[in-house]
Amino acid sequence: MTIKLICSFILAFLFATAFGKYYIPWLRRQKAGQEIKKDGPTWHMAKSGTPTMGGVMFILAVSFVCLTIGFPSMMKGNFVHIFVLLFAMVFGAIGLLDDWQKIKNKQNLGLTAKKKFLLQLAAALVFVLLMRSLGYVRPNLFIPFSGKTVPLPEWLYFVFAAFVIVGTVNAVNITDGVDGLATGTSLPVMLFFVAVTFAWGQEFLELGIFASGLLGGLMGFLVYNFNPAKVFMGDTGSLFLGGAVAALAFAYDMPLVLITLGIIYIIETLSDIIQVGYFKLSHGKRVFKMAPFHHHLEMGGWTGKKWSEKELFVLFTGISLLFAIISFIGVFQRYAL
Repeated sequence: MTIKLICSFILAFLFATAFGKYYIPWLRRQKAGQEIKKDGPTWHMAKSGTPTMGGVMFILAVSFVCLTIGFPSMMKGNFVHIFVLLFAMVFGAIGLLDDWQKIKNKQNLGLTAKKKFLLQLAAALVFVLLMRSLGYVRPNLFIPFSGKTVPLPEWLYFVFAAFVIVGTVNAVNITDGVDGLATGTSLPVMLFFVAVTFAWGQEFLELGIFASGLLGGLMGFLVYNFNPAKVFMGDTGSLFLGGAVAALAFAYDMPLVLITLGIIYIIETLSDIIQVGYFKLSHGKRVFKMAPFHHHLEMGGWTGKKWSEKELFVLFTGISLLFAIISFIGVFQRYAL
């Protein structure tokens, strides 16, 4: 098991870094540049034209790993890693449509919020129904740190699952706001799932292969996405990534772990909700200099210190790593060997 997980990481990392050398120049030739929001930090305007849809790099990398290192499992009839991959790819496809609309229209507006929400909700419900019918998930909620499992009515579980999945996907998307931020924040999340596989054993190998492959793919992508970014992941990558995080949490049968594991995603999303809500209630006043929270820090909110993109990367990745460790402490004894 250990060798397969290590090989998954290495193979995906090499695939993503090698593919990026050819893919990024191709994106430039196709003029697939990202338009920057005019209401964002003014210094971000210099990034306009940076190639987007870079998430394809780690999507293909983890797909390659699932179909090669994960192939023996498929021959034995275990397709859970493929289901997780396909689910994440559905969200990636929604993101691809969004990115294409932005490139086509030459502006930072793609699919409408309503269209994206309906597509994401449909994908979430289909995934949960499929995983439930195949016995990969149960209508129970495991509570981290307590070791207890609370049964739920089937209908309530589906409502809960759809809410968590759509929320997670969009939270990861919101976090993708400065160079390397969503990538760095998600690395400890994938590392957490790999560590859980080591702790829980062979039964979770297929999910570990996916998590390790995505970890390697993200590391390879970070080579090009770290500040100053040569490519952005785009909604193609961020929605795929959000789908992968949510799908893994449910496939490991512990969605509540996202409360601690996804703490950065939650902070980013809450800052956005608070900003919009307070703005409407106060008729124009703001809590943050700009939402989501990384822009608030970037613009010197509260302390006056203007955080650079590299500093934000270190801060957010470090917090994500800390809470990944805390999350692991809360769940590792569930099926510990």
